[in-house]
Formats: sequence, C-alpha cells, structure tokens
Amino acid sequence: MDKKEITIALAGNPNVGKSTVFNALTGLKQHTGNWTGKTVDLAKGLAEYKEVVYNFVDIPGTYSLKPRSKEEFVAGDFICFGDAQKVAVVCDATSLERNLYLALQILETGVDTVVCVNLLDEAKKKGITVNTALLEKELGVSIIGMTARNGEGIKELLDELTQKPKRQPIKIKYNDNIESAIEYILPVLNKNKIEKLNHRWLALRLLEADISAKNYIRQNNKLGNNQKNAIFEAVEKGKAFLESKNELNNLSETIASTIYETASRVSKTVTLKSDKEYKLTKNEKIFTNRFSAYFVMFLMLSIILYITIAGANYPSQWLSVFFNWCELKLMDIADFMNMPEFLKGMLISGGFRVLGWVVSVMLPPMAIFFPCFTLLEDLGVLPRIAYVLDNSFRKAETCGKQALTTCMGYGCNCVGISGARIIDSKRERLVAILTNSLTICNGRFPAIITLISLFLVSGGGLIGGIYSAFILAFIIVLSLALTLLVSNILSKTLLKGESSHYILEIPPYRKPQISKVIVNSVLNRTILVLFRAVAVAFPAGVIIWLLANISFGENNILSCITILFAPLGKFMGMDGETLSAFFLGVPANEIVLPIALMSYLGAGEMVSIENVTLIGEILKSNGWTHITAICYIIFSVVHFPCATALLTIYKETKSIKWTALSFAIPTILGIVLCCLINFIGNI
Repeated sequence: MDKKEITIALAGNPNVGKSTVFNALTGLKQHTGNWTGKTVDLAKGLAEYKEVVYNFVDIPGTYSLKPRSKEEFVAGDFICFGDAQKVAVVCDATSLERNLYLALQILETGVDTVVCVNLLDEAKKKGITVNTALLEKELGVSIIGMTARNGEGIKELLDELTQKPKRQPIKIKYNDNIESAIEYILPVLNKNKIEKLNHRWLALRLLEADISAKNYIRQNNKLGNNQKNAIFEAVEKGKAFLESKNELNNLSETIASTIYETASRVSKTVTLKSDKEYKLTKNEKIFTNRFSAYFVMFLMLSIILYITIAGANYPSQWLSVFFNWCELKLMDIADFMNMPEFLKGMLISGGFRVLGWVVSVMLPPMAIFFPCFTLLEDLGVLPRIAYVLDNSFRKAETCGKQALTTCMGYGCNCVGISGARIIDSKRERLVAILTNSLTICNGRFPAIITLISLFLVSGGGLIGGIYSAFILAFIIVLSLALTLLVSNILSKTLLKGESSHYILEIPPYRKPQISKVIVNSVLNRTILVLFRAVAVAFPAGVIIWLLANISFGENNILSCITILFAPLGKFMGMDGETLSAFFLGVPANEIVLPIALMSYLGAGEMVSIENVTLIGEILKSNGWTHITAICYIIFSVVHFPCATALLTIYKETKSIKWTALSFAIPTILGIVLCCLINFIGNI
C-alpha cells in the first residue's frame, strides 16, 4: 500500500529558528535542490508520521510575499504558485508583531496553514508571554507553541499537519474603495473556479499588477482564452475604479499598512510583556560595542585562519602523497599501453598533476574554514558582525550584508560571490560581487605566508612567528580597506544609487547543530566549490604543459609569454616569469608560484618543492628582493578572480559585461599599486 505524500513549505522571517524546526522534523534525511526553473537552493527533507510521508521544504527566509531579492521571490512563489499543499509558518515569540505580517499574508492566500510560535524559551527570558489559545482564536488557524531546539512542539506540529483545517482563517478588511474593486473581479474568479488559491487574495494581487499572479492566470491550462480575457477585463475595471478614487498608485502601500495594523492589533491582544527591563548580556556588550567589537571580530577571524592554515598542512601533505602515488600508477599504466610520450606528459604530468595539486591545496583548508565559519553562523555571531560592520559599509554606500559575503570570501571567493544573493538591492549585490576578489581566499594564503617568512621576517621562533602573524594581519586589514574603497568608488560611478535600509535580525546565541554545520559547510559549500575548481584544473594543466613543451625555435611558448610580460613585470617590481605565472594561474591561485618556479627552473612540467629554504634560494638567484616579494603579495591580494570565481560571477549576473569588469577592476588596481610600491622602494 502506497503511503500518502504531502509537500509542506516551512516559511518564516530570517533567524526565527525555521531551519532548526526543519532539522528536528527531518533529521539527516535532507538534500539541497532547486524548485523547477529557479536558481535558488531549497533545502528538502523527508519525515514519516502516521502512515504519511511529508516532503518538507525549507524555503528562504522572507519578511513578505512581495519580493525584494531572488530568495524572497522564490519563497513567495513556492508558497503561492508552487507545489506546497500546506504551509507551516514559523514565528519568533520575541517579535510576534513583525512575524505576524508574513503569517497574515500567507493566510490570505488560502493555502492550508499552521502557525508555529517558536523561541518561547527566549521570550520567557525577556519577560514575554504569548497566549497561544487566544492567538488561535484571533487568526482562525491552529497555533503550535514550541521551543524547537529542545524538540518541544515538534510532535504537536506533525499531529496537526495530519489533520484537516479546523477553522476559517482571519479575513482582513480593507477600505471601501479596495473592497469595491475586489468585487469587480471576484464573481469572474468564482465562476471559473481557480483552484488552490483564495480568490479574494488573487484579486488583490491582480489589482497590484503582480507578475506571478498574471502568469498564473495566463499559464492555467484549465482556463480557455475567453475565460482568461474575462478575468483580465474585470481586473482592468477594478483598476479603473481605483484610479477614479485616487487609490491605484498607493494600492500596495495601503494593503501593506492594513496588514501591519492587523498584525499589531493581534500581537498586542495576545502578548503580555513584564515591566522588567531587558538588559544586554556581557557577551552582547562585547560583540556590539563599537570599540571592542572590531578587536573581537579580528581576533576570531585570525584564530579561524590560523586553525585553517595550521590544520590543513598535514591533510594537504597526505593528499599530495596520494596523488603522487596515483600519478606513478598512471605512468605505469600508460607505459603498459605504450602511450606516446607526448600524450603521456600532456595528460598525466600536465592535466592530472595540476588537478592533484589543486585538490591537495584547496580541499583541506576549505574543509576546515567553512565548518568554522558556519559554526559562527549557527552560534549567532555572524549577524552581530554584520551589525557592527554595517556602518562602515554604509559609509561606502553599500549595505552591512556585504560584510558577511566579504568574510565568506576569506575562505573562498566563489562562496562569497554566491553568498551575495542575500543582498536585496541589485546595485549593492553587484558591488559585493565585483569587490569580493579583493578578499584573500585560502588559495592565496600559502604563497603569501611563504614569502613573508622568506623575505620579510628575519629569524624564526616565537618572535618570528608573531612578526609574521602581524604582517599577515596587516595584509588582511589592507584587503578589507581596499574592498571598502573600491565599493565606494563603484557606488559613486558605475553603480550609483542610494544605500538600502538594512533590516537586521539579531538572533539569540544558540548551541550549534553539528549535523547542520557539516551538511551546509562541507556538502553545500566545500564540495560544490571543489567540483568547479576540478572542472577547470585538468584542462588548465594540459594547457600549461603544452605551453612549456611546444617550442618555436630555441624558446618554448611559455618562455615567449614571459618575454612578452617582462617589461610590465619589471615596471611592477617583478619579472616576466612571475607576471605570466599570475595570468597562466587563472584556473587556481594555488598554482601561481609553482608555475613561476617551473619557469625559473626551465622545467617542462610543474614541480613540487617542499623545502621552503630551497624555494627561497631559487627566487633569490633569479633576482628576487624584499620589494619583489611585497609586490607579489600585493598583486596576489589585488588581481583578477580565479577561473572558478569568474564562472560563478557569470552564473550569478548572467552578464559578460560584469564578469569582464570583475576581471579588469582589481587587475588595474593591482598593477597601479605594484608600480607605486616599486617606484617608492627604489627611490
């Protein structure tokens, strides 16, 4: 006997514990996918209860069904026009009025809805009591009180979802003019029996000229052309009536204010607040104080980077040994098959070696950094970082959410770029995307740290380590300053516009959910980025090998390229070998220094040199000084994104123009800075 299946959408504002409810319902039976035709990821999970299979969909957090960002558009569309048969709206008991605005909008759609009032424990701490029985009476739907993190209310929610709706949802009454306009459309909709959606709500959306609502009518196969025309004619009559009453231009604002007023009235009716004043905790004061917050944030980022760099050494070595072993075995197989030397070198010494190099260097740092970063997110620290940095980014005429994408970029620019989806404004989203490459991803750290130890720090030990850490910290601060500077310039030139208002939710500190951290960081971030990098690494390795092994006269193509770049490289305080290595290393930042070493050694293939002292001797014998090292480090920080990041930028913007600018802007800035440093250093 086949079990009944029901699709449930989990909706709510950001930071209301929606994902916690999702995890409690589904456990580890989760995966990430897209709603058909959309590009925003939706978390999906299964739960079986009382012979019913529930397909839970954790849609992006949203404040309204009227979208401002791509995520909010998907959230609204999935609830209203997607596959959801029921909706569970998760509300924050500590901010019920604001949360009810979304809940009331969803109730208007006519979709079967259950309202979950979560975080009752946090509300209690703040002296807030929510009368869930009275709220149920006011809204006309089932209310589930819960503290999802402790599992309280989860069974009750499942019990309720198995039941048929018991009540009639609240009906929001608008002013007389809007109600009259609705009456122009309702009879036509009622006559044609539009399924699933409340006809009154659909009439309102059509009056607002909502694109999704209009497409829903146009693409409804159960309606003939005459029926569709009749509906749109009725809509035009309703709009004409509103225009005659001077209501049409302000229709959306009037509807929104009416819903807000209803939410406010209901919230005041069902919520009781004690007279006890809520005081910030010591931790809260530290994280939000304008003096201490910056130090604490910098310290946390430094610790994460240290853990990432130090912790990645051994796994990187193990992976390197593994890929070297695989390369030898592939060579044996190639010899057994009598593969031509040229083909063997191109595929194995070229493509496979670079692939192994990229995986060995990229995978361990990302596998450490992203769980650490996600841990801060799950703890509730990241929203506080965004809050503190919001003012700095607003001065650059962007928004505080860019602070989060910038922090993501220190792990991998690809993740920071795709993370810009959280920014509502298209202009500010583009600014965040175009400047993310100015943050130092983990692929650039190994070479930077190596050069600091070789050229900028004399002596080792504890003092040398502290000095190196100080220089690295200065470089990180410099990258952040450049991000703000370029963001400001872009906001005043190519991407003019006003900074949007940033509504920031500050969630309570929470115990991290290890399973969620692993799934989100390793599977959804690390592996995804790694796959993209691998996709470009092998062909890049093949191309680099060909350049080093195909000759014209006495010089191979690689030598010709280095000669071509030599004048500009010298002007920038480097040389042709180094500058050509940057451009040939576009597939992955990890292979830039190895390519330069290959050129210096005149090798036909990339070589792995584990001895740092030997690397220093090779560089110094080819004319490197501390000025060369500084210029290399600066250009490593300020240059074009890697190939994987460029592909991500194109995927996010769907524009060759913005992808090209993301390449050009940091590159030009890097060239100018290096030329300036070289000039000053040689005075």
